[in-house]
Amino acid sequence: MVGGRRFRPGGGFGRQLDEYESRVGVPPSTEAPAPPAIGLVDSAVYIRGHRFASPSGLAETYRCLQEQDGAMAWIGLYRPDIEQITSLAREFRLHDLAVEDAINAHQRPKLERYGETLFVVLRAARYDDLREEVEFSELHLFIGPGFVVTVRHGEAPDLVAVRRRLETEAHMLARGPQAVLYAILDQVVDGYAPVVAGLENDIDEIETEVFGGDPNASRRIYGLSREVIQFQRAARPLLTVLDALADGAGSASKDEELRRYLRDVTDHLTQVVERVDGFRHLLQNILTVNATLVSQQQNEEMRSLTAASYAQNEELKKVSSWAAILFAPTLIGTVYGMNFVHMPELNWRFGYLFALLLMLLVCGTLYLIFKRRGWL
Repeated sequence: MVGGRRFRPGGGFGRQLDEYESRVGVPPSTEAPAPPAIGLVDSAVYIRGHRFASPSGLAETYRCLQEQDGAMAWIGLYRPDIEQITSLAREFRLHDLAVEDAINAHQRPKLERYGETLFVVLRAARYDDLREEVEFSELHLFIGPGFVVTVRHGEAPDLVAVRRRLETEAHMLARGPQAVLYAILDQVVDGYAPVVAGLENDIDEIETEVFGGDPNASRRIYGLSREVIQFQRAARPLLTVLDALADGAGSASKDEELRRYLRDVTDHLTQVVERVDGFRHLLQNILTVNATLVSQQQNEEMRSLTAASYAQNEELKKVSSWAAILFAPTLIGTVYGMNFVHMPELNWRFGYLFALLLMLLVCGTLYLIFKRRGWL
């Protein structure tokens, strides 16, 4: 039987779910699941790796799954509402803590087991070429006997492509929910490759900007560093998830073929993590180099300003010196031009010559003083 038996609602879980609904503000309901809503992307029931039915809603999926022995349901949701999550939780006995995480999102990659159900959180990444930014999205998976539920909170990864690829490989899909989990993990990790290439290209551009003296380089380095850190937080914990799956967290550990595939995904992810770690160290070095270059540029500007200030001071000294030299005869001339009657020099025969000689003597003395001090 592919996927094993399926859970049915009832027992203590019903009481737990009612308590959870009361806590999040959803009134308990005994009505049948609602018709398909916006959040339902695709729902299919598979038997021995082949699509047996394509139900139009959750209720029809449950019914088809109950009627067919050895069937597996794959339900894909995109930002579902609380009613859809509640319906799935009742049908497949999903733990209320996992359901709460799937509703609220904002989780780091992790793997948790609740009975026979695995709850996996993945962080997919996509590189936007137009904005030259990395977009991160969250994907939650519930993997249990006979069912796979995927809950996306972003555009990536492209699970439609994953489903189409698996449907062309019936032998792989026939391995059950763990094969679907592997395919999604492989898609997420493969999606990291274009992001790594985009970040590498951005770093090359930043290096050119730094050595080209772009004043906005520091801001871009900081922004890119944040993206690299977010990428590390998305990729590095996924290694722990893959190791846990390979060590027996899921039934895939009993399938040697799936374990080989998981090891291959782990190898690819390890390469991604190592390159991203290298990006972070490289950006730190670039930031240090940029700070050094900015400091050197500021020092050059300070030296230029100091030289200009020194030249201005020298010119000011010359102007001040000549102003003082020219001020002395002006002062003497002003005194003799006051036209007072009782001034000894006015009636002296040599008064005019004395005034001229006094002007020359004062000017010469001031010139020699300023010249000795280097002002002229």
